[in-house]
Amino acid sequence: MPTGVHLRDARQQLFDAAERVLLRSGPNGLTGRAVTDEAGCAKGVLYRHFSDFDAFLTDLVLDRAGQLEKEASALRESAGTGTVAENLTSALFTLFGPVPVAIIPLITFRDELRARLRQVMPGGGIAILAQASSAISAYLAAERDRGRIAADVDIDSLTLSLTGGGHLLFTERHPGPPATDAVDRLVTAVITDAVQRRPV
Repeated sequence: MPTGVHLRDARQQLFDAAERVLLRSGPNGLTGRAVTDEAGCAKGVLYRHFSDFDAFLTDLVLDRAGQLEKEASALRESAGTGTVAENLTSALFTLFGPVPVAIIPLITFRDELRARLRQVMPGGGIAILAQASSAISAYLAAERDRGRIAADVDIDSLTLSLTGGGHLLFTERHPGPPATDAVDRLVTAVITDAVQRRPV
């Protein structure tokens, strides 16, 4: 394995390598050695940038959670356009894409990672799921403000149903993501009452 490869923007390249390993081999296959082998660098490179492997994983999760923030912003900005069901269906494909879905069991698998995430972000122990929930909740609130869903709707319950149901649908994908109509059926079942009761 090469030991003299210089990584430009080493942190990001290590994150990208970890993502590839995680998607290919799952949480059990994600080790420091697997990451540096995938990145084509010496193992010591990782530890020049991070105090230990859990510190690396914590920053990896925070980096990927930050990327979901962009998707959350896009979802909020879609309020008032298209249909509520279409917007939520599209959002679930992004919020529960291959990388977020792969990161969730990684967090579950490592107690120390969960502990560190709790220290640095709200809901960190369930990071990614917390990001998805926040995005969906903010979108539903924006649609309620626009009168496109009922004023008395229970945003928290709708959010839990969409987040939990979406996670289950995308976790069980074999070999790829669920069919769009399956996601649309879930979204429609969850929101139909709230949409139909909106003021005319």
